[in-house]
Amino acid sequence: MRRSEARRADRGFATVEAAMVLPVLALFAVTLIWALVAAAAQIRCVDAARAGARAAARSEPVTAAEAAARTVAPEGARVSVTRSGELWRVTVEAAAPGPRGLGLTLRADAAALAEDTGFLGEGGGFLEGGTGFSTGGATDGDPDLGEPAVEGPGTGGPP
Repeated sequence: MRRSEARRADRGFATVEAAMVLPVLALFAVTLIWALVAAAAQIRCVDAARAGARAAARSEPVTAAEAAARTVAPEGARVSVTRSGELWRVTVEAAAPGPRGLGLTLRADAAALAEDTGFLGEGGGFLEGGTGFSTGGATDGDPDLGEPAVEGPGTGGPP
């Protein structure tokens, strides 16, 4: 066989190779795009759980905490808010993007310490167990709250 005849026989191979490789490249591109969209949805679940936990920790009603989480969560997400001791726990679950979520469920949990576990005194100090601190200036103290009298410059007491 001559060279020119061999070249003619090889002409169709490039077309066949391209026809076989293009669907594989297209599938790879679609998979990569799906993975990026799923990662973005997972990040939204994490952000939603954190927003709900912050709202619950501020002693907002449970419905408000759920609403805060739902505004950030992906569409159709399930949100649950529970309290366990001093912690508020928020769980957000959503189907992964794509046809029927491709069988994957995205899930994120967040917990926050409830702010109502202590007592704020008159001076803004946080009191727990009979001890506390005051962020204000000099005070006369409040024996009912366990605050000692504080004296300093400008309070009429010794310097």
